[in-house]
Amino acid sequence: MSPARLTGKTPVTIITGFLGAGKTTLVRNLLEQADGRRLAVIVNEFGEQGVDGETLRSCGIEGCAEVDIVELANGCICCTVADDFVPTIEALMARSQPPEHILIETSGLALPKPLLKAFGWPSVRSRLTVDGVIAVIDGPAVAAGRFADDPRAVAMQRAEDPSLDHDNPLAEVYEDQLSAADLVILNKTDLLSDADAAEVGRKIAQVLPRAVKVAPTRDGKIDIAAALGLHAAAENDLNARPSHHDGADDHEHDDFESFVVPVPEIAEPEVFVARLKPLVEAHDILRLKGFLAVAGKPMRLEVQGVGPRFRQQFDRAWRPDEARAGHLVVIGRTGLDRAAIQIAILG
Repeated sequence: MSPARLTGKTPVTIITGFLGAGKTTLVRNLLEQADGRRLAVIVNEFGEQGVDGETLRSCGIEGCAEVDIVELANGCICCTVADDFVPTIEALMARSQPPEHILIETSGLALPKPLLKAFGWPSVRSRLTVDGVIAVIDGPAVAAGRFADDPRAVAMQRAEDPSLDHDNPLAEVYEDQLSAADLVILNKTDLLSDADAAEVGRKIAQVLPRAVKVAPTRDGKIDIAAALGLHAAAENDLNARPSHHDGADDHEHDDFESFVVPVPEIAEPEVFVARLKPLVEAHDILRLKGFLAVAGKPMRLEVQGVGPRFRQQFDRAWRPDEARAGHLVVIGRTGLDRAAIQIAILG
């Protein structure tokens, strides 16, 4: 019998990982394997308008009701525990048929440890246990060095010029997510050579503070038995999960910003997406994602972009009761030129 059943607590799996790593795809794959098990999903978005929650709600998975997907879009979940997370958990557990397992998909910018600490709250601790923290890693991004800085080189640069600030907030977020993990999913391995995959594995091992299984995957596909049922009780093991923000009362997201660009109906998806790629490079945009209406098409177009890599697919038909109104969520470092980006997107 599992520890969760022995204690009568409902297990929770926290899924963390950087922007575009494949967290939502992983969650969808787990939902498809539920086989009658009551799973609930809490999706946290960074920004004004959610996309990932809507993607899951429209996925058409049998047995996954729309009410089982709860979206928190009022800010980073680790910063709004009292206002958003705890009331959401209490509402889920108050149902006549509460979930048997809860999945929490954090935003790409969230730090896992403050959320783990929330499971020490009396109203939460008595009913829930963190079965495990899963960190989803974008293999090609790490191979390209986007989120893993060389700490020795940074230290040398600081020594040469103490007035320079070489802190990389992206690297800190990435390292905090790995440090909290009970399972690391190295995603998109189909886009890596064997040599690159081995190098990424080495980089991950350098960050991990303890022995953690690293599972290579493509398209976020992993057996549900391997992802759920880790029995980590992570809320009791905080000291083994170091964070750059240990000792701080909270953290800020002043390093990042997001905004929404309404997009009217487009004519040619390929031409539109091709215009986005140089825009991302010119403005150092971390992520672009959203839904678009295509002239003459009854289906809604989903667009996802991380760095220079984009994909698009028609995800569902527009409902008769909704406007064919497209939008893109733009996420990047603070200081984005919003006016220039909006002009470039709209052409």
